[in-house]
Amino acid sequence: MGTKKANLVQQRQTPLRQQYAKVPADAKIFDSAQTLNACAGDAFHGRVVPSNNSGEALPFGIHRAVGGDHDLPNPGDLLCSALAACLDSSIRMLAAHFDLPLKSLEVKVTAEVDVRGCLMVQRGVPVGFQRMHCSVRLVPNGEVDKDQLQGLLAAAENCCVVMQTLRSGVTVETEIAALDPVASGVAVSELPA
Repeated sequence: MGTKKANLVQQRQTPLRQQYAKVPADAKIFDSAQTLNACAGDAFHGRVVPSNNSGEALPFGIHRAVGGDHDLPNPGDLLCSALAACLDSSIRMLAAHFDLPLKSLEVKVTAEVDVRGCLMVQRGVPVGFQRMHCSVRLVPNGEVDKDQLQGLLAAAENCCVVMQTLRSGVTVETEIAALDPVASGVAVSELPA
């Protein structure tokens, strides 16, 4: 009997797993994104460049519930997109790793927020999404036990970086870099207190 050839996910991830087991520091990565200066434009539209090195900016808009036109993906849409993309890819990579062929996969994410918090209408209303929901429509390619599919989904949820970040929370620090009101021509009295 011949040895079964590793699929693409196995070919790429096996050496990474081995490397990270030997040198854990190599497993630490940094993702980022940066908005492009749009201060001269309208406050309801902008562009953000993910750290994928393509330099391609993604346009974004603001939801009509907070005064925007909702003509482009808004930050909440981008958050839902990040979760959908991460869960989808986690499912597909694990399915490939375990030789569980998939015929089709769709991940839909919805998020619910009460915008009274971010608009400072009512103090007791939290700022942020109160609930998110993932709907996974998965069709295996061939006969697959239902327990295998549940196991695949559980493993994917466990490995999904965005989902686990949202579920456990993360420390977010903010800083203002190189703010010099005199050099920028902004009067100190115009700065927020």
